[in-house]
Amino acid sequence: MTVTTETDTATDWLLDDGLAPQSDGDPMAPLYDGAARGELVLPFCVRCDVPLDLEQQVCDRCGSFEKDWRSTELVGIVHSSTLMHRLEAGLVTATTPYPIIDVELAGGHRLIMTTIDPTSTAPRIGDAVLIGFRTLGGVSIPAARINPAPLDTEARP
Repeated sequence: MTVTTETDTATDWLLDDGLAPQSDGDPMAPLYDGAARGELVLPFCVRCDVPLDLEQQVCDRCGSFEKDWRSTELVGIVHSSTLMHRLEAGLVTATTPYPIIDVELAGGHRLIMTTIDPTSTAPRIGDAVLIGFRTLGGVSIPAARINPAPLDTEARP
């Protein structure tokens, strides 16, 4: 399945560019490199193929220390969400509340993210999302598009 996503190259709507991750030499560089290409690249255990958390070093299922970063589907559902009421000069540039979303991805991973576009409402648990990317200080990072256009039947999470 191919899902068209957008990467906004303008200043990020939520955070100061100084908070951008340093992608060179970062253990999560495959995530950022994939995001720059419009792909969601996440870690899987080499031995048993279980999805791993981003910074997980050892597989909980088989004990392997080897991981393989590969592209995953850009669809998921909201597992939980909250509306953050935090204004912090020099870090958070948004001036209104913003959502923080725990997304359960179709490929088995879960990621915490916000939305591609500014919104002051939190999505409902169970809402479908498409994963796109925001650009923070020149680094692409995953973000959710809430209430996407209806997905075709093959793309449903």
